[in-house]
Amino acid sequence: MSVRQRSTLGVRLPEATHVGAVHLQIADLGRSVEYYTHVLGLEVLERAAGRALVGVASSGRLIAVLQEKRGVSPAPRAGRFGLFHVAILLPDRAALGRFAVRAAGENRLVGTADHAVSEALYLTDPDGLGIEVYADRPRHTWQHRGDELYMVTEPLDLRDVIAAGGDGAWDGAPAGTAIGHVHLHVGDLAEAERFYHAALGFDRTVWSYPGALFLSAGGYHHHLGTNTWSPGPSPTSDEAQLLEWQLVVPRSDDAEAASRSLTAAGYTVTRDNTGWHTADRWGTRLCILQEQGV
Repeated sequence: MSVRQRSTLGVRLPEATHVGAVHLQIADLGRSVEYYTHVLGLEVLERAAGRALVGVASSGRLIAVLQEKRGVSPAPRAGRFGLFHVAILLPDRAALGRFAVRAAGENRLVGTADHAVSEALYLTDPDGLGIEVYADRPRHTWQHRGDELYMVTEPLDLRDVIAAGGDGAWDGAPAGTAIGHVHLHVGDLAEAERFYHAALGFDRTVWSYPGALFLSAGGYHHHLGTNTWSPGPSPTSDEAQLLEWQLVVPRSDDAEAASRSLTAAGYTVTRDNTGWHTADRWGTRLCILQEQGV
């Protein structure tokens, strides 16, 4: 089983915690809707002036809120503090294989990787925001080195992944598709650990990967990645960026516990009718939500 290190303040996110939707600032709504539907296979769940919600209609799962701000600059190639990539988790390897055929055939792939716990394809949206599409390997195959989960970045056997898709064609994101994790650029890993592990309550899972720290709840390989691979700074208001990401917990008591812990650690938390809002030291905003229907 994976490491389960409690935060120094005693709070710990419950096992059923998962990532919700991301809110992205983009330059051209029509262009982004075309990308997220045609390339990624998502569907428009709701659309209004300057804003679209895209996700998986069959499950009602919201993946991204696309917020248009005309004229914003693309995210720079070296990145800014904030989003490195948002990672869309497909339900199985066969779906990843079918998606790989579509993405490779349209020359959309910018990279691939085998992370031991998962197999991943990397893309960039029209505003330079990073996208990962991946499938997990069975959890019983994940390995550990002592208490630490074993994760690597090695070449992906793309042909074998494609073969797993069989003769089926990619006809959109299947039921079960969700955001598996969010990966952020940060300015300092020790401070990221204080915020996301000690105060918010994620468990550390991988901490010896060069320049990175991975965290999760419930023994998953990571719901959150942090790294120091970008020189920063934080994005300005006129750049494409991650505006906020959501973390979904089972009960309001879980959100309240995280809020109290963050406040005790010196971070600001506000609450409104959408959830509990906070931000790390680099301005990356997080909304903690209660699971609907609980």
